[in-house]
Amino acid sequence: MSVQAIDTPPLQAWYTRYEPPYALLTLIGLIIIWQLACSVLKVPAFLLPSPYDIMKDLVFNASYFVPHAAKTSLVVVLGFAASVAIGMPIAIMLSYSRILNKSLYPLLVGSQVVPKVAIAPLMLAWFGFGMTPKVVIVITIAFFPIVINAVVGLRSTPPQMIYLAQSMGASLWQVFFRFCLPQALPSILAGMKMAAVLAVIGAVVAEFVGSDAGLGYVILAASSNFDITRQFSAIVVLSALGMAFFWIIEIVERRMIPWHISIRGER
Repeated sequence: MSVQAIDTPPLQAWYTRYEPPYALLTLIGLIIIWQLACSVLKVPAFLLPSPYDIMKDLVFNASYFVPHAAKTSLVVVLGFAASVAIGMPIAIMLSYSRILNKSLYPLLVGSQVVPKVAIAPLMLAWFGFGMTPKVVIVITIAFFPIVINAVVGLRSTPPQMIYLAQSMGASLWQVFFRFCLPQALPSILAGMKMAAVLAVIGAVVAEFVGSDAGLGYVILAASSNFDITRQFSAIVVLSALGMAFFWIIEIVERRMIPWHISIRGER
């Protein structure tokens, strides 16, 4: 008889392997409660549409939502990629230069206090009404968690590990790529997951200020027509996009750092 058969009861082993999707079950329960509340209390659709009305709008008007969702997704992807390309070099410089850390870090923190809705009209005045101002607004929102988490991760390398690598003749780049960067990957990927969600928010903010396409534009157009169902439908699509981008980064995280305690602990 195997050790696992002795230590782990069969029912517990099955439950551990086939754990039910708690989040999905919770979501289904909330939708059922929402639908029942709208049906029993006779809530008007112009105040709170039922999930059935929202789903019907999404299904029968899918050809309307798909191009706008694709437009918003493109802004999110471009803004997120640019945030990583800009945020990582800044994080490396802040981690390895005391002067730059003292000079730039307070300014980065202060820049996040300014509401992005307030600077969005300036972006339109500087860059016009094309794709560029929307991507810039996404960058201003999404790059900050990448920088902060990357700095924390890069500074978490034990000094003894660095001293040992240097004593064995490792160069500066070898120490960084083989010791510091792998040690910082969990924090960096955590920052990317936050940035992926914030990028969706940034794209919507940019589309609120000035756009003729995208899910933010759909919400504004539906608001001007007092179409509450259409607004909820756009919000549902936005939520799905944010969750999809978050899960993509999470899948990448599981592939890149299967050795980390956060991944091994779940398994």
